Amino acid sequence: MRKRIYILSILIGYLVSLVFYPSAVNADTVVEKEAIDEYVMSYLERNGLPGAAIVIVKDGEVIYEKGYGHDSAGKALTEKSLMRIGSSSKPFTGFSVLQLVEKGKINLDDPVVKYLPELTMDDDRLDKITIRHLLSHTSGIPNPTIIEPANTIKEGIERVNSWKLQWEPGEKYYYSNANYWILARLVEVVSGMDFPEYLKEKIFIPLGMKDTLTTINSGDPVKGLSKGYITAYGTALPWSELEQMFAGAGGIISTASDIGKWLALHSNEGLMDNGERLISKELLEESHSPQPGSPKYGLGWSLSSKEVKPPRISHSGALSTVQAQLDIVPSSGYAIGVLLNSFTTTIEHSYELSSGIIQLTEGRIPEDNSPMPRLIDMSLGLITVIYLILGIRGVKRSREWANRRMKYPAWRYYLRLLPQVVPTVFIGWLFFVVPNLQNNSSTIKDAFGLWMALMVLLTIVFLIGVLVTAMRIYYRIKFK
Repeated sequence: MRKRIYILSILIGYLVSLVFYPSAVNADTVVEKEAIDEYVMSYLERNGLPGAAIVIVKDGEVIYEKGYGHDSAGKALTEKSLMRIGSSSKPFTGFSVLQLVEKGKINLDDPVVKYLPELTMDDDRLDKITIRHLLSHTSGIPNPTIIEPANTIKEGIERVNSWKLQWEPGEKYYYSNANYWILARLVEVVSGMDFPEYLKEKIFIPLGMKDTLTTINSGDPVKGLSKGYITAYGTALPWSELEQMFAGAGGIISTASDIGKWLALHSNEGLMDNGERLISKELLEESHSPQPGSPKYGLGWSLSSKEVKPPRISHSGALSTVQAQLDIVPSSGYAIGVLLNSFTTTIEHSYELSSGIIQLTEGRIPEDNSPMPRLIDMSLGLITVIYLILGIRGVKRSREWANRRMKYPAWRYYLRLLPQVVPTVFIGWLFFVVPNLQNNSSTIKDAFGLWMALMVLLTIVFLIGVLVTAMRIYYRIKFK
């Protein structure tokens, strides 16, 4: 009798556990969440990053979303915090173009000038560029670093009027933001809607991405969006975003929670929660597939190389104060979104974090890699200090240097100044001329934001070079 009661009690306990803990997946998920929290917080602390927001999707459903750290206002980051996603905006632009393809309004392999006659370029091969070429970055259009500002997308594509193609359209892959400026304008012209409004009405609202929007310029004010950070010497500094027109290529502002809905759509064959489609399964698969001349890029999405395990459909994003990473892992059904409110030149922290989370979903333990950006910056800092000490010594010995060469003819004397003059002139050109080329909107401050530790070193080299050169010329003139 006691044995029967014992067995019955075990059976009842088992049934109760099934009611309150429906499946082993839930238990596993709790363990994964704890491991993910520990991993993300450890990574942020080790690398001196202010904060991050992540979302994890499994088989088309969001299973975890969370924020860590703080924003520039000192508020805790959450899965609802607004952050820029940079070039991770490109899949949205590609998706909007494919929606127009599905409606029969455009054809992927038609020349883009068929629908966008306003597009001109100083190259007869422009007529050969198709919409597919733009989507897959095989158009041959360059991606210049220095460009003029623009206030509208229409103005933005007018900047390519004087450009020339780098090679034949369709010949090879070359990443260019200009491809996606043009695609954003294509959406506007074909749909008859402003690009931000199109994304809102045709993608954001249907998916329930209530907090997501896109801007034309990085300087456009957005309520609730705090400043991002740059990193230097193992710490983070609040910084203003570089001014630029980036609609279509990098203008979306979103949250981890909203990005989860976007990734869920791509992990569920294009189906929304209500079973409706925003795009056909065939076109969605096409966007995730390699294109002619572009084995590592689809129609708005990057495709991982064979060396990356497991294979991923991805897109990274980086502006001067943020980084983002979107990863879809078809083999496991997982999709990961990582948004960072900081930028580091020497490493893609968002990619590293996403890769670590993917490893955790596979039951593997991510490696605690050394904080290389901090080590690189500290090394540059040490070089800066050494150069400063030697430079001060050089300034003090300028008269002695000049006296030893006072008998040189003028041409030989001034020739010996070249080792100081050449780097000084180059750095001066970088600081004072480059920010003003082509009337672009970047400043010296923006240059410092891109890599603070390197720019501090270059500043010291420049100042020492100016002082040493000036002192040696002074003593030559005064005592000759």
